[in-house]
Parts: sequence; C-alpha cells; structure tokens
Amino acid sequence: MTTSQDATASVVLRDAEVRRGGRVIWSRGNFAIPLGTVTAVVGTNGTGKTTLLDAELGLVPTSRGSITVLGRPAGQSNAEIGYVPQSYISGLDSNITARQSVLLGLTGTKFGLHRVTKEEKDRVAQVLRFVGLEHKEDYRLNELSGGLRQRAAIAQALVGEPRLLLLDEPLANLDIASQRSMVELLARLNREWHMSIQIVSHDLNMLLPILTGAIYLLDGHPHYSPMSSVLDSDLLTHLYGTRVEVVTTPQGDMFVTPNRRLEPEGRSQDTHDVHEAAVFHSHDHSHQPDQPRRQEEPQR
Repeated sequence: MTTSQDATASVVLRDAEVRRGGRVIWSRGNFAIPLGTVTAVVGTNGTGKTTLLDAELGLVPTSRGSITVLGRPAGQSNAEIGYVPQSYISGLDSNITARQSVLLGLTGTKFGLHRVTKEEKDRVAQVLRFVGLEHKEDYRLNELSGGLRQRAAIAQALVGEPRLLLLDEPLANLDIASQRSMVELLARLNREWHMSIQIVSHDLNMLLPILTGAIYLLDGHPHYSPMSSVLDSDLLTHLYGTRVEVVTTPQGDMFVTPNRRLEPEGRSQDTHDVHEAAVFHSHDHSHQPDQPRRQEEPQR
C-alpha cells in the first residue's frame, strides 16, 4: 500500500535487512530520501554500498523489512531508474559508437536488424547533446577519453527518461578537470530535469557543491541525514576509523580532510595545503541545485 511518505520520496527503507551468502551485509535500515535530491552513498570498503543499489533495483532481496523505490516495491520501478555500474565499460563492445551505446538504453542488448523510430533517434540525439557528446556521437567508445566514456554511460542511463539515477563511482579514474565537468553535468540533471540522484563515491569533496544528503553505512546499519548533519568531524571519524576534520574556508566552502596538526592560534601548520584545497573545491553557485548546500562526506 502506497503511503504519503512513499509518494514524496525516491527511496524508503523500513527495517530493511540484506543478506548475502548467509551473512548479514547491513540491517535496520529506516529512512526516506526526498524526491529531487542528490544523495551520496558513503562508508568504508565492504560495508555494502553497492549492495544497497542492487537492493534498490531488486537484484538482491531483503531478508527482512522492505525497500520502496519511486512508490513501488524494489524491482518494480526499474523502468524509471537509470543505473551506471562501476564496471559499465567492461560490459560493452568498445568498438560500438557513442550513439550506438546510447541507443542500447532503448533497445536493450538487441543488435542486428530492428526498427528504430524517429522518436527514438530524436531522444538519443537530445541526450547526446545534453551530455556534450553531439560532436563525438560517431566515435567508437575506445576512441573516447575516460571522461567522455563516462558521459556516454550516463547518456545511456538517461535515454529511457528515468526519474532516479544511480551511479556507482562515476568519478573513479577521471582527472580533476573531467571530475569537475561530470559534477556540473549532474548538477544540471538535478536542476533542469529534476532528477533524483544517488552517487557512490570514494572521494566526495568534489561532489560537495551538489549534495543535499548522504546515506552512510555505519556499524552495520544504513542511515540517511541531510549533509548539514553528516558534516560532523566526530561522526566522520567514527565512520572512517581515522581522525577526520571538516574544514570551512574563508569563502564559506567546506571539505573533509584527514586531521592536521594545528598551531596554538588554531591556524593550520600547512596553510599552503589549506589554500590549495580551498581553490580545488571552490565552485560556481550557478551549478548548484535548487536548494544547494555546501557540504561533504567521504568515500564509498
């Protein structure tokens, strides 16, 4: 039965527990993620971040409780979900073109002779333009840089007009410029297409300008909070098992960093490093979603 909470949330967990191989991966998941938000999925390795995405897709059943996605039980709304796994490229023929890879988002894995409608061609062209690949559409995937291949992956996920986008490590193995460009693309998706987005990422400092909340897997349980609550040095230290500090620059930007020794006056011993981090994480406010928050949270 659909509740009012389900109708206003992208994902709802109610006492959810997931097991694999007879082992509890995580349990007691109780939260709701509002529609139209950008959410990080964070935690140390092996805590079950990718398993959470699989559970939302219905690929892994809950052993207890329930998961509701876009108002339906997990697995029943997959036509409205775009998913880019970390291993996206390895599962595709790298000789196909960017346009062909995006078209697969509509036709599945059907190669060979099949009719493609004008509407489908137009949709593919629209998505390629949105992700900035309109001039690279006939390039083979193996001819594209890592950043452009990731754009092709996201375009394939978007071509079916999803309401929820799930991304597993979308910034992995990208250089800084490509990471920044990818974050700007995700901000536009959230702002212009009102897309709900969940992102698993090891390094979330680059994502801070667009994050509104985070799912953090702590002590065997998934929790969800707005970024204003997650950006707490004690919480992050507990989460990662090492001392972590939340730093605010004079410009008001925030980022997370391993603990640094401080001088008596409270200033960092290595002010050059702080300055570099501030420059690295500064952002253009025009790229932020409708209700932006400058915040952060660590890794996958």
